[in-house]
Amino acid sequence: MRKIILVGYMAVGKSTIGKMLAERMQIKWLDLDQIIEKDTNLSVATIFKEKGEIFFRKKEHQELKSLIESDENLIISTGGGTPCYSNNHLLLNSENVVSVYLKASIEELYERLRKDNAGRPLVANQSEKELKEFIAKNLFDRSYYYNQVTYKVSTDGKTFEAIVTEIIDLLN
Repeated sequence: MRKIILVGYMAVGKSTIGKMLAERMQIKWLDLDQIIEKDTNLSVATIFKEKGEIFFRKKEHQELKSLIESDENLIISTGGGTPCYSNNHLLLNSENVVSVYLKASIEELYERLRKDNAGRPLVANQSEKELKEFIAKNLFDRSYYYNQVTYKVSTDGKTFEAIVTEIIDLLN
């Protein structure tokens, strides 16, 4: 069964695009962070705080692997760090998997995170300069993993609908 996995930095639109893509393609959509939250009965922020990042990353890997091995067609939105841990980047090219890196510029990500950082503990209390530097460093550190995908789609200046249409065109 086919899996379409969306990866990219936080605030790039993985969940929104995943939902829209699922509606257009008539395929079930799942958000990896939501699955982990439901399974543990804790928010991702609480898991990091109470159980630690290692616990979270192990759980994340187990859930991703399980979804990829399932007998369902799925669209999966991952967390921003998912490809970077537990060799998850290797799963992005598994049999019957198509992975898409939703790529946004530092400036675009900065604008999105500056406006909506309340639920994002990694960036919530940073100054403008700190936030830009944080995004730039993270993107640099993660670029190898993000670039292991099947397709890359730039999101800068595009509507979600245009991005979904571009992904569908790539898949056909």
